[in-house]
Amino acid sequence: MTDYRRLRVALLGAGAVGSQVASLLLKHGDELADRAGARLELAGIAVRDPDAPRDVELPRELYTTDPEPLITGADIVIELMGGIEPARSHILLGLGSGADVVTANKALLATHGPEIFEAADRVGASVYYEAAAAGAIPIIRPLRDSLAGDRVVRIMGIVNGTTNYILDRMDSEGADFADVLADAQRLGYAEADPTADVEGYDAAQKAAILASLAFHTAVPLDAVHCEGITAITADMIEEARDAGLVIKLLAVCERLSEAGGESISVRVYPALVPRSHPLASVHGANNAVFVEAEAAGSLMFYGAGAGGVQTASAVLGDVVSAARRHMAGGTGVGESTRANLPIVSIGHVVTRYQITLEVADEPGVLATIANLLSDGGVSVATLVQTAVDADGESGAAGGTARLIIGTHRAADSALSAAVERLTASDVVERVISVLRVEGE
Repeated sequence: MTDYRRLRVALLGAGAVGSQVASLLLKHGDELADRAGARLELAGIAVRDPDAPRDVELPRELYTTDPEPLITGADIVIELMGGIEPARSHILLGLGSGADVVTANKALLATHGPEIFEAADRVGASVYYEAAAAGAIPIIRPLRDSLAGDRVVRIMGIVNGTTNYILDRMDSEGADFADVLADAQRLGYAEADPTADVEGYDAAQKAAILASLAFHTAVPLDAVHCEGITAITADMIEEARDAGLVIKLLAVCERLSEAGGESISVRVYPALVPRSHPLASVHGANNAVFVEAEAAGSLMFYGAGAGGVQTASAVLGDVVSAARRHMAGGTGVGESTRANLPIVSIGHVVTRYQITLEVADEPGVLATIANLLSDGGVSVATLVQTAVDADGESGAAGGTARLIIGTHRAADSALSAAVERLTASDVVERVISVLRVEGE
């Protein structure tokens, strides 16, 4: 056995991912040493309660409730605690002590990324976070390294497994949102409090990370437009299917060219995707990220977006990279955020839309609707009308009608203004839904 130099590894957190990381470090130590050129010695695992039940059995002597000496004595700190504090303080302590840091903490990076990367630059350390954006899918390294010489034009991704599972079940089975969410919670795909997933917050954090890398610009979380899927109904899913589309919660990061120069848009929302698009075939709790670059063209990264052992794979890849850097010496590679492109609001985005209305079923309504849209520069591309009876069933004349309007491309600001006019109109009973169309 080769006599490798030893690097001390501190692990913070032993949940679903952390316990798997510890287990794999211990189980595959010899193989990892050969790959890293150094023996990765698990110095300890900082936890709140050493006696808490865990899926993986680990040596009791590794646990500690005192993380500070563990951190300051480490060459590599793996942070898998989640949340903002004390994770932020522990990471800054590790960097200040000269350690490299590996983290999967998307919330922390999305809110305090610049502070953490600046702290790493001051001491010549590196921060690795492959597992923070799409679980096991390797997307951080391709954006940061492989595409560093290219110009990324657009990223469009399914980056939250919980919402993809819910929408996929609704699409394939015609099930209601509440029923599928309950199943997702029972199966462990959704938390007891699913707010971060179903309201789009988790995806927004990942979008901020991906956009920062792709466009070399620091993207604060509050600059990401965010909408969730709680308003998606079985009827909306069915209407999408009839039109050859599927509804997916998308994270979209896009480079825009406007009169004032280049800017970027970062947004998360449920959108209609053509069934011919690769993202339409992403099923279950899987994730996929579709990248468009000027020279490389279209690239797609697909796989498990969550899961303890799957995410542990990405974490350990970062640990090996950190170990190799230690062995090679020199300073770490900092983040490239010097482009400083302006981040524009959702109103600047140009795309197509599908608007579903309930309107009075009487002569002249279609002309009125078309005029209300065209007044703001939104033109009708397709229109499907179905009469609705008093009980809400289609097929009866009189009463109200349901209109499904597909528009030509228009600015989001123009569409929003048009929807306000529709809502205020006497001929519109209610605006049922407004969905953007992506991936055409």
